[in-house]
Amino acid sequence: MSADAITPVFVRLKLSLLRNGLRQSGGRKAAYITSAVFALLFAALQLIGLIALRGHAHAESVVVLAVAVLGLGWAVMPLFFPSGDETLDPTRLVMLPLRPRPLVRALLTASLVGIGPLFTLCLLVGSVVAVARGGAAFAVGVVAVVLALLVCVALARAVAAANVRLLTSRKGRDLAVLSGLVIAIGAQIVNFGAQRIGASGLGELDPAAGVLQWVPPASAIGAVHAVSEGSYGLAAAQLALTAGALVALLALWSRHLTRLMTSPDGSTLPGAESAAKERSSTGLARLLPAGRTGTVMERSLRYVWRDPKTKAAWVTSLAIGLIVPVFNAWQGTGSVYFACFAAGMLGIQMYNQFGQDTSAFWMVAMTISSARDASVELRARAYALLLITLPYATLVTVLTTAMLGDWRRLPEALGLSFALLGAMLATGAWTSARFPYSIPQEGYKNVAPGQTGLAWISIFGGMMAAALLCAPVIALTIWLNVSADGEDWTWLLLPAGTAYGAGLTAAGLKLAAPRTARRLPEILAAVSKG
Repeated sequence: MSADAITPVFVRLKLSLLRNGLRQSGGRKAAYITSAVFALLFAALQLIGLIALRGHAHAESVVVLAVAVLGLGWAVMPLFFPSGDETLDPTRLVMLPLRPRPLVRALLTASLVGIGPLFTLCLLVGSVVAVARGGAAFAVGVVAVVLALLVCVALARAVAAANVRLLTSRKGRDLAVLSGLVIAIGAQIVNFGAQRIGASGLGELDPAAGVLQWVPPASAIGAVHAVSEGSYGLAAAQLALTAGALVALLALWSRHLTRLMTSPDGSTLPGAESAAKERSSTGLARLLPAGRTGTVMERSLRYVWRDPKTKAAWVTSLAIGLIVPVFNAWQGTGSVYFACFAAGMLGIQMYNQFGQDTSAFWMVAMTISSARDASVELRARAYALLLITLPYATLVTVLTTAMLGDWRRLPEALGLSFALLGAMLATGAWTSARFPYSIPQEGYKNVAPGQTGLAWISIFGGMMAAALLCAPVIALTIWLNVSADGEDWTWLLLPAGTAYGAGLTAAGLKLAAPRTARRLPEILAAVSKG
């Protein structure tokens, strides 16, 4: 079958999947529309900001770096953040009689439909407008935008096809852990770079931009600037480099598709040794409480250690929770309050508790027949998270305080951290019952098709609610620090924050338990979708 014949089919398939996903419920439709509106609003503001850079002496450096970071995001985001659908998962197509080249063209075209490509298009158009001067530059800019957009999409799909099975294998654990660390550290490098630029000016970007203008897709934007400067030979070389990168990525993608659709999936075949090996209880299991509470805690901790995607999420949270406060303290620009990142990042792991079980949740659902059973289940999961989070948050707070030498603020920083953790446990338990979504075990997606907006609303809505719940402790902290005699009583923030966080956790679990018991069929259907 030719690419001309199957390309419209794949585009219609993607639109149908999106439309059918939105029809499942009004809540999911509202969640998707809200997330789309926010993404497009941010894209529009970014477009306006880039256009405002037009004529600035360092505009080229800004846009080249922005496009380079955008390309990096396309390479790594599909593996670890919600995205994708069945049309982009090649494992869904292995039984169809499709040749690689027409399939690549069809999938590439289908990949251009969505909010992500539209966001990328806005950024690329704004980058071209920022650096183009003259009709020739704008003409080259049209070609540059098309090439850069195709490079971004092809890069994402090539990386996804290369790792679609690795993420579900035993070796995928190591990849997930390494990638989580790379993302966490890379985000902080960008953050510290932004701080340095704010202190020294945009001229700090010129050396890096001089190198990245030869790295696709940023090289396409570099070609537009080169034409504006009259360097037509340089522009031709940069455009040729971008086009060559696109051809290479498409060839790599086609090669991985061919291998994926013609080779057996050995990652899912259990080894004889593993099948025969007895699973004995660990030393930690003997230290856990007896009964259902200890069993649920052990199961949750095993997921953290063994499941690749769960492990990646934990390692990323642990890395960011440590890097943000420690790196800022090391630069002398931090605060002890930055240590709250540790509690905040690990508190996110309480969200979508049942989705982490995937289709195996039906075994858990069979054991829940009342609100009391649901309460024990949720409480044990919270205990498992606290087993890691409490000592970790305390360690990060003490380390940050020691680096800054501000020991007087240690009690209030710990109190804020514990209050924030309690708020996130409370909202996480409630959103797990109200907004569950599936985490597919196969492929590179972290959210089942049609549930992406629901996932974003669940996580960010819960985080905003947690911030509001922490408002009393934050207000008390501010009042004690600004009042005349308040500093003598800031030590009370540690017991107050701890008690407040514990109370929020208990209240959140109590509210979430009956909802969980009532909505078991809906939760099971949602988490089993992928």
